[in-house]
Amino acid sequence: MMPMHQTLGAFRAALLAGWIGLSASGLLYARQKGIPLWAAVPLIAAFLFEYSFYLVSGFERLRERLRARLAGWQLALAIALSGVLPYLVYSIPTGQFRFAAFAALLAILAMVSFWYVVLPRSPVSDILFLALLAAIVLSRSFSRIYTSPVPVRIDILGHLALIHAGAMAALELRRVEGLRFGFIPSQKEAVTGVRYFFYFLPIGFPLALWLGAARLNFTPFLFGKTLATFFGALWVTALSEEFVFRGLLQQWLAQWTGKPRLAVAAASLVYGAAHLPFRTFPNWRMAVVTAVLGWFCGVAYMKTGSIRASMVTHALVATVWRTMFV
Repeated sequence: MMPMHQTLGAFRAALLAGWIGLSASGLLYARQKGIPLWAAVPLIAAFLFEYSFYLVSGFERLRERLRARLAGWQLALAIALSGVLPYLVYSIPTGQFRFAAFAALLAILAMVSFWYVVLPRSPVSDILFLALLAAIVLSRSFSRIYTSPVPVRIDILGHLALIHAGAMAALELRRVEGLRFGFIPSQKEAVTGVRYFFYFLPIGFPLALWLGAARLNFTPFLFGKTLATFFGALWVTALSEEFVFRGLLQQWLAQWTGKPRLAVAAASLVYGAAHLPFRTFPNWRMAVVTAVLGWFCGVAYMKTGSIRASMVTHALVATVWRTMFV
């Protein structure tokens, strides 16, 4: 039986709630920042479209329907086009459309979407797929593609498009299993995630302070802001990073080597290395701390077979980091 949070009714409810919440938040933010309506409305509309496509990737029932109705190349084409639509929605009305940027975005999303349509499933193509995702992120191409008509960064649209395109390509075209991609953890996954957060707590944060990767920042506790930080981290940062580093890299390494613990260690080291460019390069202090976090997230995933457990660990650490540390 399909879990409650995976039903089509749940998807419709999440879609409606998200559209209402994002619209209200977007208009409020635009008012606070003095963004005119001619710019705010297309930008909000772009985020609403991207939210819709992003949401689809987390609902297995909808992914199954798409896979049943579309051939592989058709699904890949739909994935690529869903990523460029939000760009068109905001860029044309605001005068930000540039053909070169549009072509670059389409090329990026087409490479990700058609990867497993063109290439066979093999360790080589899998590693190259992960390298492609890393190269796109590290190149910071989205900051050049998504130019803004107002002094607000909107390249998050590109990152969200990359997440949902990469997830759909891996889950429905590569047919990766054993990671339980989704937004809402089960009770067991949540408990495991919280447990490994507390295991990390007496090791990771003292290590960060000792290395000078962070310092304490005592500020008034704001429940609403902290809650928003947690869910933002859970559904964007943790979802994307745990999907790539635990759901794909760690799982594939475990399958290829037959040694799950070695896979956890290797994926953790790669995860730490991915943070070397964080703010300054080489930020080895951040790399060390995130490698340690990667170990605890990796064990949480290994114990449950679900990235939703490691997402909880990751999101809790990110929330404490952002609210209590600089």
